[in-house]
Amino acid sequence: MPEPTVGVAVITYNSAKHLPSCLSPLLASRMRPRILVVDAGSTDDTVNIAKRLGAETMSIPTREYNHGLTRERARKHLNTDIAVMMTPDAYAIYTTMLETLVAPIVNGDAAVAYARQLPHRGASAFEAFPREYNYPSESHIRGIEDAKKYKAYTFFCSNSCAAYDQQALDAVGGFPSVLLGEDTCAVAKLLRAGYRIAYVAEARVRHSHRYSLKQEFQRYFDTGLARHEYRDLIDIGSSDERRGADFVRAFVRRILQERPLLLPYAALHTAAKWIGYRLGAAATRAPTRIKEMLSSQKFYWSSDEFRKRQNAKHNNKAVQS
Repeated sequence: MPEPTVGVAVITYNSAKHLPSCLSPLLASRMRPRILVVDAGSTDDTVNIAKRLGAETMSIPTREYNHGLTRERARKHLNTDIAVMMTPDAYAIYTTMLETLVAPIVNGDAAVAYARQLPHRGASAFEAFPREYNYPSESHIRGIEDAKKYKAYTFFCSNSCAAYDQQALDAVGGFPSVLLGEDTCAVAKLLRAGYRIAYVAEARVRHSHRYSLKQEFQRYFDTGLARHEYRDLIDIGSSDERRGADFVRAFVRRILQERPLLLPYAALHTAAKWIGYRLGAAATRAPTRIKEMLSSQKFYWSSDEFRKRQNAKHNNKAVQS
């Protein structure tokens, strides 16, 4: 039986500084994967660096970028048995990361697998603890039947480094058009269709961000808005806010143990995320200009896909009236 083909799609925007660290271990893999850099209108040297390193490139205008549809386009362009989605700021720690990541798919144990994310060196507690909380040291495989155990974590996945069985993803319609959270939506569709997801703790990448309070608010506004829009798909009987409360309790304990002087800032940090999430969840019917103002995804609100969706809504209302 021939080895399955593997392709990696790295979605970029002004990512020149990240590409050497991101692409080099992938290009050195013994799997000889097809590496595709999909660039959404960078103004730096991203595309030229990708070509020099040996990756294929695809360029799209920024107005055409969409978290789900761009990845859908990338995976279809790859046309490999397994498609790995990555962001350029995720760096594989060793050259065998891809082999380890896709093993559950190759072995038929899962249709999707995601890597363990470790913080970049020198990361603050606000960057490092979420990685520790969401990406434990032990691997596991879960399905929809495990929802009582994993609750809101059941559909958790991150396209910063995740692999998909292309045939299974085709069967559930691929990545949807979304503001963000295309990974969670795809996993929800897969698990509801009877497939399974593998968390592969041995496949490790470094990936973390340093966000300001404003950026955290905006990110969680987008998360609340997107998850409310797709609540029928991703509702598993346990709310995100309950898991969020568990996270806050664990984080506060860690801060009190290790950096008690950071507690006031931790309170502000938590409040920014909570208020952002709650406003996002309540903003579905808010005017577009308000959502754009509060969102971190500024490009989305003027994108071709958003305009198409808005026109479709207006046409449906006209037909119904």
